[in-house]
Amino acid sequence: MLRVAMMFVSSRAVAEEVVQEAWLGVLKGLDRFEGRSSLKTWIFRILTNTAKTRGEREGRSVPFSSLGGDAGDDEAPVDADRFFGDGHRWAGHWASSPRNPRDVPEERLLADEARQRIAAAIETLPENQRAVITLRDVDGFDADEACEILGISEVNQRVLLHRARTKVRSALGQYLDEEAAA
Repeated sequence: MLRVAMMFVSSRAVAEEVVQEAWLGVLKGLDRFEGRSSLKTWIFRILTNTAKTRGEREGRSVPFSSLGGDAGDDEAPVDADRFFGDGHRWAGHWASSPRNPRDVPEERLLADEARQRIAAAIETLPENQRAVITLRDVDGFDADEACEILGISEVNQRVLLHRARTKVRSALGQYLDEEAAA
């Protein structure tokens, strides 16, 4: 749900709020669920409506926090569980050292890089194409569910998915050509 919400809003924090609002909407509206679609589709439709509304509202305002410069992200660069806790003799020290990149097989590194290129290509897509390819190919929804969630026709969904896949395939092809030339 978080991944779908992030398609419509600008930050992870806002997406988390959208997911919470969507769950509240689900709980409040559960007695009005008529069963014309699957429960999962109904929940994701509530989520996308909430996210679209929040994204539009967010686009009309500038958050106060963005005016102060680059103070850093809320997310820590390293998970806290990588360090020994307060009760340990070596509290605050690394519990395990980071892996040496030389110990990671080249194929795994290339696969991770290819996934990053694919994710970057998806991020550059227009919003409607990004939404369809994310629902279908990343989150695994079927065509009917994606149409219901996004409120689009089956034909429109197929066209958007085809265009999105073509652009992502092209970006991946460029990456593979670069790798072959290197």
